[in-house]
Amino acid sequence: MSQFDVLCVGDVVTDAFIKLLDDKAEVQESNDGPLLAMPFATKIPFDHTEVLNAVGNSANAAVNFAKLGLNTALVANVGGDSPGRDIINTLDQADVDTKYVRINTRKKSNYHFVLWYKEERTILIKHEEYEYHWPHIPQKEIPKWVYFSSISDNALDFHDDVVEWLDKNPETKLAFQPGTFQMKAGKERLGNVYKRSELVAVNREEAAFITGGKVEDVNDLFDRLHKLGPRIVLISDGSHGSYASDGESRFKMPIYPDPKPPYERTGAGDAFTSTFVASIMHGNTIDGALQWAPISSMNVVQHVGAQAGLLNEKQLAELLQKAPEWYKPKKL
Repeated sequence: MSQFDVLCVGDVVTDAFIKLLDDKAEVQESNDGPLLAMPFATKIPFDHTEVLNAVGNSANAAVNFAKLGLNTALVANVGGDSPGRDIINTLDQADVDTKYVRINTRKKSNYHFVLWYKEERTILIKHEEYEYHWPHIPQKEIPKWVYFSSISDNALDFHDDVVEWLDKNPETKLAFQPGTFQMKAGKERLGNVYKRSELVAVNREEAAFITGGKVEDVNDLFDRLHKLGPRIVLISDGSHGSYASDGESRFKMPIYPDPKPPYERTGAGDAFTSTFVASIMHGNTIDGALQWAPISSMNVVQHVGAQAGLLNEKQLAELLQKAPEWYKPKKL
């Protein structure tokens, strides 16, 4: 086996989508934010279900990297059950190497339920508690990049194992897209991860949560994130676009125009971030990568789930060529 371009690390799950009927639920406002409301203690008709295997931040990224022509593997855990076998088969079919996916014979695989209402989703999650072990990677397979993202809250010490391995392999670059637990763990506890990162990717609210910075001041967020260690910082801002900084230049990028309203938003952030990272891996500049990433997320939200709408390099290039004149990065 030849050297991997990227080794993705993080939890992998099966998502069972339940499409709710528009008139059988509603969104209600509360002091804690919008709530999905449905009748209680009764039978509620639904539209249909769709089961998607091998999803989750790192798995979505792995499938996208493989789609974009990168030699990709995944470090993850599955149970010794039918969903676990389906996850491995799905990854194999997507050209993601599964040799580092550990099968836990006496445990279940992660299985989540997605309540899909209009274009948004509410996800019911339960992370199985695995014992996390960094795999032995032969010298000839040591990856050029590690892409580290969402993982269970019982994997805190595993972060130290990842950094220890990276320190022994200084040529390997780290892209870190922190998940919910990793953000809650705090920048002090995961300071070694941020310090070792070549690239950190978050949304605007996450950047403020991690750093304590001003959510309305993107330059303040950049300054604080760069102080943690990464050379490149990527900040997404939903419909307002995105920002990237390499410590010297900073750019703002608008979203790529949607051909029609979003169908379902799951995975838009994973597609955006992993496409940006893939573009950097291919040798692009941050302003160049900012032009590729929004195209991928635009197409993903036109499909169900995080992977059906992923594009290859040729398709991305064709859509970039068709982009309107205003679709270009601007220096901050």
